[in-house]
Amino acid sequence: MTIVATGKATYSATPSDKGVGPLLRAWRERRRVSQLELALRADSSARHISFIETGRSRPSEEMVLRLAEHLDVPVRERNALLLAAGYAPHYPETPLDDPALDALRDGMERLIQGYEPYPALVVDASYTVVAANRGIEMLLDGVPETLLSPPNAMRLTLHPEGLAPRIRNLREWRGHLLAQMERQIALQRSDQLRALYEEVAAYSVPEDAPGDEPAEPVPYFALPLLIEHDGRILSFVSSISTFNTPMDVTVAELAIETFLPADQATAKYLHTLAV
Repeated sequence: MTIVATGKATYSATPSDKGVGPLLRAWRERRRVSQLELALRADSSARHISFIETGRSRPSEEMVLRLAEHLDVPVRERNALLLAAGYAPHYPETPLDDPALDALRDGMERLIQGYEPYPALVVDASYTVVAANRGIEMLLDGVPETLLSPPNAMRLTLHPEGLAPRIRNLREWRGHLLAQMERQIALQRSDQLRALYEEVAAYSVPEDAPGDEPAEPVPYFALPLLIEHDGRILSFVSSISTFNTPMDVTVAELAIETFLPADQATAKYLHTLAV
């Protein structure tokens, strides 16, 4: 599955009616940082931070970016902070199919192909799959075409006609994915992501779906994805990578998820399929 262009996610990037001060205060409180600690990090004063948060002082564009950096604010939300302060967005949002991102697309394609025979994919901020390797395609074998146009990782995994019936620890894995989405929603004002969460959270779970407690102790070092394929139970642990210091909204919101075999039987089986 090659890298494809996707439509932009519908995130709020308009200035808040409350201004930049309350937005910065909300981010500071979310990060559990005091005004004094933030001031020390940003080479400012607690008094100045207080004045900014209460609207008594308008921060410069440089100060907004500096505070956002020290509060680890997502790139898209940094643009929203700038807009709320009366400045133009600082970070561009380049379409994934733009020629300027040719090197990025090529690099991601090489990375996930190099990970074969193990599964790997690339998703955007709304979990739309923009690239996947043959390991992922193997797991999706038999999934209805209606779930593949366009493919969404959460929908593919949790839909009753998707991978859900094949996941042997569905309740655990479902809880993990929903919690992951909840954390993302808390950081990003995305109507599209919230709608997706409400959709997949409403999917029915069979009464006989495996429970949260394994029948026997599981010697895994992380929560595994236990999934049936061709009569075998495959076991994976997943890892998610993002780009360091991104300077573009699109790039900042891409995530590369790889699935590492959690046991030797799974690794051996995947290598057998690749021969």
